[in-house]
Amino acid sequence: MLAHRFKLKDLGQLKYFLGLEIARSPTGIFLTQRKYALDILADSGHLGARPSSFPMEQHIKLNNTDGDLLHDPSFFRGLVGRLIYLTISRSDIVFPVNLLSQFIHQPRQSHYNVVVRVLRYLKASLGQGLYFPSINTLQVSAYSDSNWASCPLTRRSTTSFFIQLGTSPISWRTKKQHTVSRSSAEAKYHTLASTTCELTWLKTLLHDLGVHHSQLMFLHCDNQAALHIAQNPIFHERTKHIEIDCHVVREKLKVGLISTQHVPSHSQLADIFTKALGHEAFQALSCKLGITDLHAPT
Repeated sequence: MLAHRFKLKDLGQLKYFLGLEIARSPTGIFLTQRKYALDILADSGHLGARPSSFPMEQHIKLNNTDGDLLHDPSFFRGLVGRLIYLTISRSDIVFPVNLLSQFIHQPRQSHYNVVVRVLRYLKASLGQGLYFPSINTLQVSAYSDSNWASCPLTRRSTTSFFIQLGTSPISWRTKKQHTVSRSSAEAKYHTLASTTCELTWLKTLLHDLGVHHSQLMFLHCDNQAALHIAQNPIFHERTKHIEIDCHVVREKLKVGLISTQHVPSHSQLADIFTKALGHEAFQALSCKLGITDLHAPT
């Protein structure tokens, strides 16, 4: 239809576009940025770096005072900017890249050391990307999590969510909250509200694409207090300061858009977006994010 109205050039099936590599098969579509990641390693001089099995040391706390200032901050900023674009297909590095992007105004040696660790992890996992199977369900499942008062400078919490359509990852986010939460339940509930807004938008998007979606969207959270607040229509002294977020979530619960469910902390997929995990926990969660390695031996 477009070709009849405009002068178009058909380039055939999409294989490579703006650093994105697409491989198709009867069983699904594989999306990766392998060449783009290789270019980052080559340009930064880390092609020969020692590989690492996870992108960030556990319990590390970055601030804007430790370490010497970098002599060439533009190189650090360029690296972080390219890593941000790489998170299109690499959700496993979203947290360290988000953390590093908060220090691009005045980067220090400690921040650059974390960048090097991320590059070493990329060296060990160049072939990884997102796999979208051709046969799937339309069940939308969201995982909502937060790390209370995780920022040592502002004591603000980190909000994160991960959303799947069937088994395919379609949306994820890591972001520092705008306000300071007075409890972990409040931080979790702010994240529930943000995830609810994202689910509402996805519902509209599916409708615009002509996809009839009448199923409940499952919203998983590992905090029982936040779930009880969502289901309890009575406000009291401890929840009045999050009243707006309460209305947002409860309204969608009432109309049947979402269904809140409790998930154990060890099965909380969004946990990988809120903090630096150890090797075992990182590997256990990253393999559940829809990330696969097309070049791995079968």
